[in-house]
Amino acid sequence: MTEDISKRLKVGVGVIVLKDSKVLLGKRKNSHGGGTWNFPGGHMDYKESFFACARREVKEETGIVITNLRKGPYTNDYFEKEDKHYVTIFILADWKSGVPKVMEPDKCSQWNWFAWNQIPKPHFLPLKNLLKDSYSPFK
Repeated sequence: MTEDISKRLKVGVGVIVLKDSKVLLGKRKNSHGGGTWNFPGGHMDYKESFFACARREVKEETGIVITNLRKGPYTNDYFEKEDKHYVTIFILADWKSGVPKVMEPDKCSQWNWFAWNQIPKPHFLPLKNLLKDSYSPFK
């Protein structure tokens, strides 16, 4: 029997960037979660650490630099419509420098800072699952 590699579990890294009691969120602009809000992040590369992935993805997507990285929570995310299964590892980081810019216009339409209690909807599934668990990076 041939294994369907499209059905393999994938690991994603979401980066909760903190600045002035706010978090950075982008509005996704592709078929996988298009129109939803989420943190910067993406797929881990082979042999890449969580922190290296977080730094790389934030820089690639927003152009900003982060510091003080630390482990955060995780979510188990099954996307029914796309039939994709991810474990999302969240990394907490502090903003260090730069102004968030849309560096990948085919994937994101905007980046903005939001207070935790004012996160816009709709939420990308990992963010939705994180909020369902009553998580807050400010506790």
